Amino acid sequence: MTSHTRIKIPAGFWEGLRQLGITANDVVQQAQLPLTILTAPVVPTAQYLAIWQAYSDIMDDTAKGIIKLATVFEPAQYPPSVLATYHARDYRDALKRMARYKQLCPPEILRINEEGEHCTIELDWLNTEQSGPPLLVGITLAFLLELGRRGTGQPLMASSVEFSQPMGDVQALEVYFGCPIQIGANGNRLTLHRRDLDRPFVSYNADLLEILTPVLDRSLGEHQRITPITEIVKWIIKRSLTGGRPDIQTIAKEMGMSDRTLQRRLTDEGRSFKHLLAEVRQEQARMYLTDISLDIKEVAFLMGYEDQNSFYRAFRQWEGVTPSHWRAEHLGTQTR
Repeated sequence: MTSHTRIKIPAGFWEGLRQLGITANDVVQQAQLPLTILTAPVVPTAQYLAIWQAYSDIMDDTAKGIIKLATVFEPAQYPPSVLATYHARDYRDALKRMARYKQLCPPEILRINEEGEHCTIELDWLNTEQSGPPLLVGITLAFLLELGRRGTGQPLMASSVEFSQPMGDVQALEVYFGCPIQIGANGNRLTLHRRDLDRPFVSYNADLLEILTPVLDRSLGEHQRITPITEIVKWIIKRSLTGGRPDIQTIAKEMGMSDRTLQRRLTDEGRSFKHLLAEVRQEQARMYLTDISLDIKEVAFLMGYEDQNSFYRAFRQWEGVTPSHWRAEHLGTQTR
């Protein structure tokens, strides 16, 4: 997404590194970036990710890098979006604010789901072609637990943590998170005990929130207006496909607006939800079909179709041939 390509690095990041005995120059040189990056108000996503990778390389062990930076984290050194979470009413309020205002400082995005006795927070990337280094994934999830620990003043433990990539010293991470860690999962998730979400924050500051909340909400509104709504909707549909057929009500709710508002915003851009859904499905179908490890039945499921025949009919409408035909033709051109 075009508007998410430039990211602000908070002063707190450099301050945290300084407390660990690492200078900003060390990191920038390790990342092979110009020193002018230190005074730049915003940096391109690729450079932002390179900085995190450089810190990871300096620390040598991903787990050690995560734990050390998470524990020196000082909320006061971070932007208002982080301050607002630290001074929230309770842990649930803090997490909801974190997920909402994360949109202002990409490239990560957080999805929260409360079910039964657990609350799962999943980390995703706005740009699927450019996911962050393992250390950035780990620190993002560690910050969420650290936020609960600092806010409540209690040594909270997670219920489970899942990572899709290797994370270095897993045992050290299990001690830090206080729960089993799964490596090689199909996503990156922090699962908390839902009862902990009701714990009040000792750092709750109603007056500060009264000042910060309207300002942050206004910034978020401006941010969403700049970004073509079509891109955001397509991205959310893409993520929601496997769970079935995403509808406009569900997508609108996730975006914090009514379905009528979303419909109007799409119409303003000359698009409709139905067409976007078909567009995403067609793009995803092509992508999945180029993966020969997936059979057609699996592709239909990943596309949110209840049966293979519905998928066949839709695919023929898009491409004029069956999925098997398309795959044979496409892989034929690839191997030549």
